[in-house]
Amino acid sequence: MQHLKNKDSKKESKRPKVSILKAFKTIIWPKRKLVFIGLILIVFSRLSSLVLPWKSKALLDDVIPNKDYDQLYNLLLIVGLAILVQSITSFLLTRILSVQAQFLISELRAQVQKKVLSLPISFFDNTKSGALVSRIMNDVEGVRNLIGTGLVQLVGGTITAVISMVLLIQISPSMTFFVLVPVAIFGVLALKAFKYIRPIFRNRGVINAEVNGRLVETLSGVRVIKAFNAEAQENEVFEKGVDKLFQNVKKSLTATALMTSSSTFLLGIASTGIMGIGGYKIITGELTVGDFLSFTLLLGFMIAPIVQMSNIGSQLTEALAGLDRTEELMNMEAEEDDEERTISLKNIEGEIVFQDVSFAYEEGKDVLNNINFKVPSGSVTALVGSSGSGKSTIAGLSATFLNPKSGTITVDNQDMSKVKLSSFRKHLGVVLQDEFLFEGTIKENILFPRPNATEEELQDAVKAAYVNEFTDRFEYGLDTLIGERGVKLSGGQRQRLAIARAILANPKIIILDEATSSLDTESESLIQKSLSELVKDRTTIVIAHRLSTIKQADQILVIESGSIAERGTHDELIEAKGRYFDLYTYQSKI
Repeated sequence: MQHLKNKDSKKESKRPKVSILKAFKTIIWPKRKLVFIGLILIVFSRLSSLVLPWKSKALLDDVIPNKDYDQLYNLLLIVGLAILVQSITSFLLTRILSVQAQFLISELRAQVQKKVLSLPISFFDNTKSGALVSRIMNDVEGVRNLIGTGLVQLVGGTITAVISMVLLIQISPSMTFFVLVPVAIFGVLALKAFKYIRPIFRNRGVINAEVNGRLVETLSGVRVIKAFNAEAQENEVFEKGVDKLFQNVKKSLTATALMTSSSTFLLGIASTGIMGIGGYKIITGELTVGDFLSFTLLLGFMIAPIVQMSNIGSQLTEALAGLDRTEELMNMEAEEDDEERTISLKNIEGEIVFQDVSFAYEEGKDVLNNINFKVPSGSVTALVGSSGSGKSTIAGLSATFLNPKSGTITVDNQDMSKVKLSSFRKHLGVVLQDEFLFEGTIKENILFPRPNATEEELQDAVKAAYVNEFTDRFEYGLDTLIGERGVKLSGGQRQRLAIARAILANPKIIILDEATSSLDTESESLIQKSLSELVKDRTTIVIAHRLSTIKQADQILVIESGSIAERGTHDELIEAKGRYFDLYTYQSKI
């Protein structure tokens, strides 16, 4: 257990830490013009707030004793104008900085989402989608404290505190020094507290992502949960997650409360001392009543920002912790970042060749072993074999979703490890066993690969995949809403919609992974006709359990335990009476 803790701590230390200087360079500096305007407004706002305590001395020491009404009116006018300036600058600060902070958050979210979509498939295989949603939406939220309220309070509070301290020294150096001692002690405590709080905020982001991830899974799998009467079990898992989040929040609140209470105690002692020292100095004639009132009011202006430091510090610490996690994502290598990928494919014939290809999902556990085969341009190659033999892995490698551990895969004699993936995938069409459909209409899902396709092209795809066979019965036809993941359609209907989408994309290379697995006999016969049109003059790799659907394939590869056990046409393999013969005759009996 201790070993695991040490390992985790080492891992934590390697994570990127966003310093205030780096945050300034990357976030604040690019917005320097607006921030500069904001700082000017802050200066005016804080200076105007000091007019009242500054003029209180004149009120008590000059205006009231001398019964000077003219000076009283002037004093009230000056204070009134100062309050007006303070109100206007406060509004403008919110309008400029807070709005700009929200705009920056939206920009960062877009950048993080763009980065996430550029990452390889392996990243998504190991990361919950709900966790990614949390990182994209929540981790950048704290940025508002760097440009918005946090910055305003920090800079404005510092300006107010410094000016107040200068004025306090002018009134009484000894009383000012007495106040600075507890302030310095509080500053040391606050710095240590912020160092303790930052990892807590970072862990909160991790826990939030975990809880959100589980919640998304729960809502997506609600039918499975209800089918197995597992509501109580899921409730328990979620309750544990939110309790873990609560414990984290409790830690940060305890630390913040400790800071706030210590500041209240230390500064309370200072204020009590000031009462005694100030009272003594007034009695001895060293201070006037006006001086003491000004000192007391200015002391409040100096102490208030310091007391607020616990909130400001927490806000900035939370912002930096979120940026730590955002930076971690942004530093990941995108698929297209590989410097060796320099070849850009334009028009392709579609010949695919596997040369001594091996692959492993985990180190030392090969799924494929020295696979060699060629898929000629425009031909159909079928992959058959028992579950877990490596068929889907070959399909994933062909689609560039995976990269081989060793060996090479070429397309038109170009090494795929050196080809820009986007230039290859625009010629690729994929129909998966569990095809993903987006929430929206049938039409929107078919148009997904080519949103600007003409109505004629759309109708051709609809007819070719026999989608119209069921949409003609729907009240709204192609504009029918299908629900999340196409939940309102049957398995066969979803599969035909996915094939229509692939037909519309008009790719040169097609990968069909169990494309007819969800279909009834009638739907299968319809789809077989449309698939015949789809694969014509296109390089096609088909994975199928139903061997009756691949009799016309140009070549059939029988995959067993990560190797090619047999290869040939349907007739050749039947005649050989090997593994394919056994599989085919077994299915024929069922």
